Amino acid sequence: MPAEPPEEGDTYTHERTFTDEDVKQFGELSGDTQSIHTDPDEDGRLIVQGLLTATIPTKIGGDQEFIARTMEYDFRRPVHTGERITCEWTTETVTEREDRYEATGRAVCRNEEDGVVLSGHFEGLVRK
Repeated sequence: MPAEPPEEGDTYTHERTFTDEDVKQFGELSGDTQSIHTDPDEDGRLIVQGLLTATIPTKIGGDQEFIARTMEYDFRRPVHTGERITCEWTTETVTEREDRYEATGRAVCRNEEDGVVLSGHFEGLVRK
């Protein structure tokens, strides 16, 4: 269990900049190798797979030992390699049970221009 039990209003942040190699490796692993992920645009960038972008809030959840039951994502705009993405996770509700905390949370990921690239809602638990 994390050092502290989850509490409503807890906020966590993580930043990541994806590389061409990240996109290539994720494409090989996931099978998502469509041309937007393999052929650079006029600025030499690739578009990052949506589910690779979704690993940013997943990393925050992992740090909190949050075991997801459901995850719902809204992919708002493309993310390009070399672009710094900042994700903020907020714990919305927490219900204490005998052996766990049931919790919900929301994440919003933004690019360097503060444009929302991904938002998500999660339901799951943290074991005691």
